[in-house]
Amino acid sequence: MGLGDKISNKAQEVAGKAKEATGDATNNEKLQAEGIGDQAAAKAKQAGEHVKDAAKDVFGK
Repeated sequence: MGLGDKISNKAQEVAGKAKEATGDATNNEKLQAEGIGDQAAAKAKQAGEHVKDAAKDVFGK
C-alpha cells in the first residue's frame, strides 16, 4: 500500500473517533455507532496493509 492509502485510512480512523465522541457528547446512538463502524473499517484496512507489507518484506516484491 502506498503512503497515501495509509494516511487516508488513519484519517478515517480519527474521523470515526471524532464521530463517536460527538455521539457520546450529544447522546446520539446512531452517530456513536457510525463512528465505531468507521474505526473498525479503518482498522481492517490497516491490518490488510500490514499483511501486504509483511509479504513484501518476505518475498521482496
